[in-house]
Amino acid sequence: MKKVLLSLGLLLSAAVSAQDCSELFISEYVEGWSNNKAIEIYNPTDSPIDLSEYVIVRYSNGASFAGSGAAVQLSGTIQPYDVYVAVLDKQDENGTGQEAPVWDSLQVRADGFYCPDYNISKAMYFNGNDAVTLEKGTLADVDNSSTQLIDLFGKIGEDPETISNGIEYNGWTTESPFVGVGVDITSDHSLVRKANVKSGVTTLPSLFDAMAEYDTLPPVITMLDANGDTVFDGNGNPRIEGNWSTLGNHDCECNELSVKDENTFKLSIYPNPSENGTFTFASESNIVSVEVYTAVGQKIYTQNNNAGIESFSIGSQSGVYLVNLKASNGAVTSRRVIVK
Repeated sequence: MKKVLLSLGLLLSAAVSAQDCSELFISEYVEGWSNNKAIEIYNPTDSPIDLSEYVIVRYSNGASFAGSGAAVQLSGTIQPYDVYVAVLDKQDENGTGQEAPVWDSLQVRADGFYCPDYNISKAMYFNGNDAVTLEKGTLADVDNSSTQLIDLFGKIGEDPETISNGIEYNGWTTESPFVGVGVDITSDHSLVRKANVKSGVTTLPSLFDAMAEYDTLPPVITMLDANGDTVFDGNGNPRIEGNWSTLGNHDCECNELSVKDENTFKLSIYPNPSENGTFTFASESNIVSVEVYTAVGQKIYTQNNNAGIESFSIGSQSGVYLVNLKASNGAVTSRRVIVK
């Protein structure tokens, strides 16, 4: 009976729709290799918000309900137009057994670490086929089915892990019905909420189209030295590093300063959209690195130049692309560009 009430309670809470820019929502989802897991939460309001009133809940492998053992109470405060990065608590540098540590490059971006013991809370052990929610309430409320659904990633009650036409899929994909067809984008990927999203998903979707609200990035990138050349390990293989540059900040239309590029990076890219795929920078910062990804996270362009980069060209293939940028002072940011 408890399981039925829990599902019913979530459905009832889902009927409460959030107004734009009035409530927290998930701004980035990181399902990286091994234990590299993170959820970034954005505050789109002009007031600080106490996170102790919220929980993250994991609905594993198509489960339609979850108890407090699959939830974790958050802590801390999110300032106006700022983010909070929750990371799986696997900080042991040596690791024990199957407890692989979270990479250092992800640890340094964390505002809080959660769920060190799987047997106590499974919330942060999500894989690409698990639905993850941000809910308002306590762990007791989760058990009593009385939380309020604030945001939802994935589709509760659906497990997209499948083998179709000889291809193994471990998460939701790019093509309708977003299971077993297209490109898998929720496992071993990072997904960044689009700037025009101003509130969370508070109704259970019939289909989960991740690309409707998120841009996707691969979990790792090739490590480059100061000259832009590939770094190799002792066996001659390219070294990799976590692709976490978008964690810790979020561009959202709820924050006018963010979308007007009047933040610390002070950057614009023009023309955008572009007819021929060529873009030029106007920036007070010296851009030294440019990486361009397709909508499904495939890196198609890299340029590194410590003397500064003023423009880049990615060809005339129409679409929306994500551009990762690094300035000479170490600041990083991401922008979306369009080729008509």
